[in-house]
Amino acid sequence: MLKSFRYLFLPISWIYGAAVWIRNKLYDKNILKSSSFNFPIICVGNLATGGTGKTPMTEYLIRLLKNHYTVATLSRGYKRKTTGFAIADEHTTALEIGDEPMQFHQKFPGVTIAVGEERVVAIPQLLHEKPQTQVIILDDAFQHRQVKAGLNIMLTDCANLYTRDLILPAGDLRDVRSSSKRADIIIVTKCKPQLDEAEKKKIMEEIHPSVGQSVYFTTIRYGTSYHLFTKQEIDISPEHGILLVCGIANPAPLKAFLTKNANSYDMLRYPDHHIFHSNDLKDIKEQFEKIKATKKIVLTTEKDAVRLQKFEPELKDFPLYVVPIQHYFLFDEEDKFTKQVTSFIESHLPKR
Repeated sequence: MLKSFRYLFLPISWIYGAAVWIRNKLYDKNILKSSSFNFPIICVGNLATGGTGKTPMTEYLIRLLKNHYTVATLSRGYKRKTTGFAIADEHTTALEIGDEPMQFHQKFPGVTIAVGEERVVAIPQLLHEKPQTQVIILDDAFQHRQVKAGLNIMLTDCANLYTRDLILPAGDLRDVRSSSKRADIIIVTKCKPQLDEAEKKKIMEEIHPSVGQSVYFTTIRYGTSYHLFTKQEIDISPEHGILLVCGIANPAPLKAFLTKNANSYDMLRYPDHHIFHSNDLKDIKEQFEKIKATKKIVLTTEKDAVRLQKFEPELKDFPLYVVPIQHYFLFDEEDKFTKQVTSFIESHLPKR
């Protein structure tokens, strides 16, 4: 129903798509300038508006690299209440840098987490303030062409491949499909764990990667849920009554996880990057009270948890649990991906 309705916006999509195509051509012909840095910069992004797993992929890269290199991340700080360049410190809040950078900051205290709308300006500032940095990960920057990253990683949801999608507002693409050719690595995310070689081959044929492009396939793995404030862990079981609270672009995998691991659950869904207010807290508590199970919890995502932390006085003793998420590479290709990323970094660093 919704997709059929969105087809009504095709004329707008054609106009928007033409504007994006022209903009890309201007960059391709060097009429609009892209800045390059003789420094290892990895870009993580997609062609769609969200829901492909950019945040967990950035976290995957941080985990992969942080014990071997001095890593920094740079995000624009979507929906933050501040502007300009900033580096997170012990006093930083999500309102100052955005929910995803705040999530990185809390999970990886030894990593430099920076924000700045104009990445071409923010990168030199970051390197000036943190000169020991050896690699920068640009979060959600694939469509922003002012900076030409050395390694572009583009994600696409297996259930909604960019090859089948339409430009906004008729579809979810914010960039034209041909922009996929700029990617060095394409990762098909949120695949079913049992994806077989025949299905992989079919998707590869549809994507039709260019010479030199690598394609990988990942699935989602959810970790052990933990209390937002006490960090006490809990194993979700069918006997739990669950209220799912989430404001993410694509909750489908999380809903599938709960369908598999819980008998039933209720859900309060909010827009992506939703900033929770006191009225939302009231709604959550009221909905929670309606659940009849003896053992009942509220479950939320790590992104939403960052935005709920400000309610610690009201929620400290409330059964509010967070479910972590990670990418898992299929077809035993994790080592191949690791080697490709680390080889790129090593090629830019002095010989050790």
